[in-house]
Amino acid sequence: MDLKLMKIEIDKNSGYCFGVEYAIQMAEAEMMGTETLYCLGDIVHNAMEVNRLNAKGLQVISRDELKDIKDAKVLIRAHGEPPETYQIALNNNIELIDASCPVVLKLQNRIKHAWDTMSEQAGQVVIYGQPGHAEVLGLQGQTQNKAIIVTTEDDLEKIDFSRPIILFSQTTKSTRGFYAIRDKIKERIVNHLGEDGLIDYTANDSICRQVSNREPQLKIFANQHDLILFVSGKKSSNGKALYQVCKGENPRSYFIENADDLQPEWFEGVASVGICGATSTPMWLMEEVAEGASSFSDCFEGV
Repeated sequence: MDLKLMKIEIDKNSGYCFGVEYAIQMAEAEMMGTETLYCLGDIVHNAMEVNRLNAKGLQVISRDELKDIKDAKVLIRAHGEPPETYQIALNNNIELIDASCPVVLKLQNRIKHAWDTMSEQAGQVVIYGQPGHAEVLGLQGQTQNKAIIVTTEDDLEKIDFSRPIILFSQTTKSTRGFYAIRDKIKERIVNHLGEDGLIDYTANDSICRQVSNREPQLKIFANQHDLILFVSGKKSSNGKALYQVCKGENPRSYFIENADDLQPEWFEGVASVGICGATSTPMWLMEEVAEGASSFSDCFEGV
């Protein structure tokens, strides 16, 4: 009897970035000595991990609910928070367990300084990011919520190209997307003011290198396998961006949340399966997907 040999490999570069891992470690350590620990929003954009921590006692709350909580402990996740959150905590005697990613905090400080400077010059702070995303809310808060958020070329209509512009990026956005927006803004400025107008334009690549470095690594990984299973929560901005990197290299790439999403027809004629994920994807979840994928082969090599 012929046995189909299918190799399954988990990308060693995938999984939690430092900021997410740090936040989860802080939450688990704090829950060991606290009856109730609230978390302002999902600690990570992965429903499976949120459910796991919820079972341990981490209660997710919204910003509206935060206003009604007093004398409690609240975790700030890696995405960071706007200044108003800290003021609410002060007013309500809330002890904040601040797990904001150091990369995000540094970017918040840069944007605050840029806003102060640009306000004196009647300039504009522009952020390439996803409107409503937790990190973007924190970044925009450094500008009294007056920063201009752009995601697509159509959003550039919000910008006044006759005034100074300083551009930043949400830390988890695609590098390719950021540079495309940077160049489109440059093109619009030249059309309005000529080359001299570029004097008042500064573009800052503020994408986290733990994120951007994964793109070239994923391209290599996606080409090494017949089938790619990209594991991520649907809310993850980083997951959506990295999945497109895989899809661009390997058409047989599928975005899944867990092993329940696996489809038998994907594995027809497949000798090699690569499993990878976002910076918000836990390793235990990718291992579960690997175990699920193994059931579609008569036998397989390693994980």
